Amino acid sequence: YRYAYLHGFGSSPASKKGQHLQRMFSGFGIELLLPDLNRPSFARLSPLAILHELDSLLGRDLSGPRVRLIGSSLGGFLASLFAAEHPTLVDRMVLIAPAFDFGQRWRERLGETGIERWLAEDAYPFPSADGSHVAVHSQFLLEACELPQRPVVEMPTLVLHGVHDDVVPIESSRRYAHEAP
Repeated sequence: YRYAYLHGFGSSPASKKGQHLQRMFSGFGIELLLPDLNRPSFARLSPLAILHELDSLLGRDLSGPRVRLIGSSLGGFLASLFAAEHPTLVDRMVLIAPAFDFGQRWRERLGETGIERWLAEDAYPFPSADGSHVAVHSQFLLEACELPQRPVVEMPTLVLHGVHDDVVPIESSRRYAHEAP
């Protein structure tokens, strides 16, 4: 198997979680891929570009080893989208507070005024992996809202989610688990 950790929004492969997982996997002699999901950059973030990057990194050789994915928040949402498109390639997943119901959550988080501002100004400032605020273009939101909000996957999937998560409400994961085959 090949293993990959997909980080969340405003994060990077250098995140504490990704680095810790990589050390843990290394202790077992397993390589954990940590792709940079800030494609083409954090300011120009594109879910479609990220999925294309994952396809290039993980989906090239269908005769090779299968993939096991760990995804956190946005990375969990993207892992499930990738897995839904590649059911014979992805063996299983662990999703940590996956960012399902993307459009609804952003509306709740920013409010209608914030969403309107983001769309009107074509950018909205968010903290990046290094802590600085970066204006992320609105195409990121528009693309993400066009994608399936709770992709149906066929492989075994473990969802881990804190009950007091204030970024991604646990109800989203509970609903996903209840509806998933």
